[in-house]
Amino acid sequence: MIDVPPTGSPLIVLGIETSCDETAASVVERLPDGAGRILSNVVRSQWEEHRKFGGVVPEIAARAHVSCLDLLIGEALAGSGRSLAELSGVAATAGPGLVGGLVVGMVTGKALAMASGKPFVAVNHLEAHALTVGLTEGLRAPYLLLLVSGGHTQLLLVRGVGVYERLGTTIDDALGEAFDKTAKLLGLGQPGGPAVERAARSGDPARFAFPRPLSGRADAHFSFAGLKTAVRRKAIELVPLTDRDIADLCASFQAAAMEAVTDRVGRAMELAEQRLGPGAPRRLVVAGGVAANATLRARLDALVRSRGYSLHVPPAALCTDNGAMIAWAGAEHLARGAVDDLSAPARPRWPLDQNAPAAIGAGVKA
Repeated sequence: MIDVPPTGSPLIVLGIETSCDETAASVVERLPDGAGRILSNVVRSQWEEHRKFGGVVPEIAARAHVSCLDLLIGEALAGSGRSLAELSGVAATAGPGLVGGLVVGMVTGKALAMASGKPFVAVNHLEAHALTVGLTEGLRAPYLLLLVSGGHTQLLLVRGVGVYERLGTTIDDALGEAFDKTAKLLGLGQPGGPAVERAARSGDPARFAFPRPLSGRADAHFSFAGLKTAVRRKAIELVPLTDRDIADLCASFQAAAMEAVTDRVGRAMELAEQRLGPGAPRRLVVAGGVAANATLRARLDALVRSRGYSLHVPPAALCTDNGAMIAWAGAEHLARGAVDDLSAPARPRWPLDQNAPAAIGAGVKA
């Protein structure tokens, strides 16, 4: 028999994250008034296993999750001072992500839920990013979300828990993927985002006139494939590359990418205001690993000031993949009586707004 906590009671939830190359477990508490706190948060990165391949290898990622997940869950429970029996529920990432890793986390989470008689919540990884500000700041919907990571670049209108409207998405590469591939091209190592950002600090962002993809369009979609190609062509043209060339390429790429993102976010603000109507709060939330980029934060800070918005960014450790965001999303659903049965599948693709139309190509006018 599953022990579902009564609505309005404090909730203590274990969250498990295995969607890509971080193995993570966390225990969070959600109070009846909606406030939350992190009781433990344990993350193990796999970059050393993947580094020599220049990117994440799905089979290696899944095996790495298997090798350490039980240990990390034990650490998370011990660090929280709570036992499995004291939990209100167990949450695990069900998608989107690499299917092998998702299965590892889901099977583990379901087994713990079944063994303890606790409810299980299958969490959408994107939703977990979207709701993290509720845990860190107590921020409630509605707000505009920019999700920027290695796998996702989206603009979403968050109307409430489980209620999302996609305003824009990438039609090709995610922003984090473009950073990673640029770093690999220039021999900077991985993870690529921080490597490119470090190199760009000593570079000239005006040396190369790279494109600002989709800037000025009526929609709020993104595109980074053309920018990435422009960097590759210029790098080939300059071979052999000097340290100055690499720094300037990184700085010019980063400037172009961030200017394009800022343009797209500005358009999404207009769309969000149209949908929410006058008097709605103007708040921009940024989540995902690329949210740690200082240039992006500076540009968005200037944008929100000019538009009368407030900017909300979770701490860096909660922008990248982690178990706390999964536990919190699970707690938010559990507080509303929403649980999943043990037949819930892993879902490599799982859009938050399932009614959103496919993004149209860059060559087609919206």
